[in-house]
Amino acid sequence: MIRGSRPLSSLLLAAALASSVAGIACEHHYYRVYDPYYTDYHVWNDEEITYYNRWAAETHRDPHRDFRKLPPEEQKEYWTWRHNHGDHDHR
Repeated sequence: MIRGSRPLSSLLLAAALASSVAGIACEHHYYRVYDPYYTDYHVWNDEEITYYNRWAAETHRDPHRDFRKLPPEEQKEYWTWRHNHGDHDHR
């Protein structure tokens, strides 16, 4: 091994690990959600999260609660609200 290359190797390894962790933290996990009341699909992405947060604020609910864990009657309430507010991206 060449003298002086060990600190450089350590620095490069640290930089590579830091960038991979940052990439994981910024990764988006989009998924499709089926709306059984309107028989369509919605992509749960940043745009849908914005609508969900608006609905949560207007109805005094926790916006950090995972939509998939809401009781069916609250999911139905959201889908009704959603279809009456703005653009809906169906896929």
